[in-house]
This record gives sequence, structure tokens and C-alpha cells, in this order.
Amino acid sequence: MAPPQRARTNAPALALATALLLLPLLASAQVRATGDYLQRMDGDGDGHVSLAEYQAWMGYAFGQMDRNHDGVLSAEELPGGRGPPVSLAEHRQALAAAFSRQDRNGDGALDAGELAAPPQ
Repeated sequence: MAPPQRARTNAPALALATALLLLPLLASAQVRATGDYLQRMDGDGDGHVSLAEYQAWMGYAFGQMDRNHDGVLSAEELPGGRGPPVSLAEHRQALAAAFSRQDRNGDGALDAGELAAPPQ
């Protein structure tokens, strides 16, 4: 009897999604105060960051990497020039999951405290 097979995961795509999530966080190190960070992300100025605002701010690296603007990062556009393609939809889905983890009170928006909290 053959040993049970493990479920296959797309580890390179997951690693890329994680890297894309971290790029904006590295850039945010330049922002000194959480209030400044919230203000920069808060496009409508309501004092909270919506999912759409979060995805727009955190997704800028994808747009910069997508040189042919087709909505997919191909191997040539990925760091190291290899790996499975990553679509904008997949990237936005990863950002939505991160947003959901940060939204600790579940109100559908991030306040300064939630932005300042370490990612879950």
C-alpha cells in the first residue's frame, strides 16, 4: 500500500504573495507615526482604512512589477525571473485576507490601533 499523498500547495506563489505583502510594509518604515500612516492610506479622509483603500495602498508593488500591464505577474516579472504566474485577483485576495486579520474588531475598517498592531 502506497503512503498517503500530501496535499499540493503552490509554495512559490504563496511566497511571492507574502513578499508582495511585505514590500509596502518596508516602505512604511519611513512613516514615523501611525497617524501619518493611516492618513496616507485613508483616501477619503474618514479616519479609517477600508478594504479598497488597503488594497490600493498595499498593492502598489504589484502594479510596478506588472511591466506589460496585463494583470498577471509572469515569471519574467517575478523576483528572480521564475515562479508560477500570480494574477492581480490572487494578489488582491491575499491582501483581503491580511486586512481581515488586521481588522480585529470586525467592523470592516482599520483604525490607527489596528494598523499599528503586528500582523496576525
